[in-house]
Amino acid sequence: MTENDVKKSDDDVKIINTGCCHDCGGRCVLKAHVKNGKIIRFETDNAEDPQIRACMRGRAYRQRVYSKDRLKYPLRRIGERGEVKFERISWEEALEEVAARLIETKEKYGNQSILLVLGSGNQGMLHGPPPVVIMLNQFGGYTRFWGVPSFEGALFASMATYGTIKTGNAREDLLNSKFIIIWGMNPANTIQDPGTSLMIAKAREKGIKIVVVDPIYTDTAAVFADQWIPIRPGTDAAMLNAIAHVIITENLHDQEFIDKYTFGFDKYKEYLLGIEDDTPKTPEWAEEITKVPANTIVNLAREYATNKPSALLAGWGPARTARGEQYSRAANVLTAITGNVGVNGGYACGFMRAYSSRETILPGKKKGGKPQRPEKQKQITKKLRPQDNPVDFNAPPRENTLYKLSGGTNPVNTRIHTTKFYDAILKGCSGGYPADIKMAYIVAADFLNQQANVNYGIKALKSLDFIVIHEQFMTPTAKFADIVLPINTFMERDDIAVPWLGSPYYIYLNKAIDSLYESKSDLEVCRILGKKLGLGPGMLDLDEKQILRIFAQPRKDIKNFNKMKRDGYTKIKVEEPFVAFKEQINDPENYPFPTLSGKIEIYCEHLAEMNNPLIPPIPKYLSHDEHYDSPKAKEYPLQLLTVHNKRRTHSSLQNIPWLEEVEAHAALINSIDAKARSIENGDLIDIFNDRGRIRIPARVTERIMPGVTCVYQGAWYNPDKNGIDLGGCANTLTKDEHSPGGAFSHNSALVQVELFKKQEAEALK
Repeated sequence: MTENDVKKSDDDVKIINTGCCHDCGGRCVLKAHVKNGKIIRFETDNAEDPQIRACMRGRAYRQRVYSKDRLKYPLRRIGERGEVKFERISWEEALEEVAARLIETKEKYGNQSILLVLGSGNQGMLHGPPPVVIMLNQFGGYTRFWGVPSFEGALFASMATYGTIKTGNAREDLLNSKFIIIWGMNPANTIQDPGTSLMIAKAREKGIKIVVVDPIYTDTAAVFADQWIPIRPGTDAAMLNAIAHVIITENLHDQEFIDKYTFGFDKYKEYLLGIEDDTPKTPEWAEEITKVPANTIVNLAREYATNKPSALLAGWGPARTARGEQYSRAANVLTAITGNVGVNGGYACGFMRAYSSRETILPGKKKGGKPQRPEKQKQITKKLRPQDNPVDFNAPPRENTLYKLSGGTNPVNTRIHTTKFYDAILKGCSGGYPADIKMAYIVAADFLNQQANVNYGIKALKSLDFIVIHEQFMTPTAKFADIVLPINTFMERDDIAVPWLGSPYYIYLNKAIDSLYESKSDLEVCRILGKKLGLGPGMLDLDEKQILRIFAQPRKDIKNFNKMKRDGYTKIKVEEPFVAFKEQINDPENYPFPTLSGKIEIYCEHLAEMNNPLIPPIPKYLSHDEHYDSPKAKEYPLQLLTVHNKRRTHSSLQNIPWLEEVEAHAALINSIDAKARSIENGDLIDIFNDRGRIRIPARVTERIMPGVTCVYQGAWYNPDKNGIDLGGCANTLTKDEHSPGGAFSHNSALVQVELFKKQEAEALK
């Protein structure tokens, strides 16, 4: 630590500029007050606007750093897998065993038998997954996943509609809107960049009407909304299509914009009017499906179409459903038919990477000249992008991928969808998967807790030959490892944090304290392990700060690395708020959309070629086998939501006492559903289906609509002797299936709820 990195106060307290880099929806400034080598408190950004202010999660981080439950030294399993019996060993013993098992697995079964499981528990340019990825790439590769639970459905829809994931407008541009819809998004809790709630608050102060569409009366709805519209989970595409029906039949659509910038509108119109299937997508049709009154749909459609420009912020929550791509596609198309794309105050909803410091050269973009012909573009984009993982080299694309488009999800068929990891481990090549998995290398991931169908996951993990994990705590996943390696925290190393949705700033995380106990950074672990694997010289041999300089170099807006390190951040001044596709709208001749047609694809040619009814070329409302209208709903009549809450970041920060005080873990249930089951507020209830059973306190409330229950995701799985999860892990109940486009089913599970009787509790003691 140099004098440039710290400030000294009169009482000999050093103030070190660092930050918080969890996957909470932000990347925020923290100033660590350190005395005698120990952090005594945090403050956050008090500098010039825009301030990058940490929320209570970041401010409580001191309790994570000094938690009595932190892993202190390497551990080796000595009991049955999952029995949680470990012995303390040295780093030398631990890494010798990991290296030996990696080499043995590679020699016997090939690199594809090594499953690399990456997560967002430790995030940054350097620490967390990057060193492990670099090391295993050099070792010959591995099998890994495709599909990210948070956003895969929205990402697929963005690619299919716009040909890119770089969508949306800067948050400041909301002040240019005349009307705002926040759909399935709760930035009051999930942050969505530190300035989002501030800009929504300013929009409200300015008198801009805000409508929230969500099955839950979220904190965002409570604080910001003029109107809350509760909607039945998984029916969002039906309501969006009904809105489009109103707009088109009342001639409120922007025909000039549609003619100039979109492709396939007539086919979508035929679907909406019922020409295709004899079912017009009217508000009355949607009311029966969504439980949203038809007149509410009509009024919302008129307000959105006539108050131009309007911003539709379509969140990722409804895209985490069994047909989530259809919701995101319908939302994207709605912004197009109303001409709210590429304009200030509008919003091209989608993946929502609003700001990027590295210019993206889009397929079809030819500045200063004519756009490439679609036929030529197809030839160019058909070639798969190069990969770092040798196992992925030269692999053909898998089915149902947008492989002709540049960007988005890696399309190679060597990858396994995240929801199918457990199935792939158990069935391997004989089950149609690309590899027979023998060992798992897990880093920054509480995978068992955070992926669907926990009980099936336990069966899979028990079947593996070897599991190694980098961790800070004995998480539900770590309990099944053979070797557990203790990793240090943000406060014990240097790193750079890239903003979550691409806002114009970076955080430099200066090391505040020395590593506690025997913990090491991911980089240190991989450096030592790489030598034991016989890997030659490479990037991992460089100094930490040298690597960070290399990683920062392509970011052209990091003008002064040393200043960023000293200040703990760099805030990029932009001339005007970013507006996605402004070039395409202002100069379509020289800047076509990077789709196969060169336009916004209401009808997606690439999807049409797939000929898969579950990902049709136009956005449609589709049911599935765990929807409200499926036969299974007779046995399990409630729809389960597994949304984010204010006190955790996924499963991180579960064990922080200060945050536990903020909001105790409980299941939301409407008073109507509670009364029918003789449940009162605070009662212990069992929520169950064919996949498992959890026991959790009930929070009886009108803030969730009838027919729906919510278990906030991230609570740690903690089974009793009968296999009942007393921790209230939502993924004990969720389904390990995905849509063809990759959307996860975390918000598409049917459950039943019953009161846990007190006499039963006594009998179990």
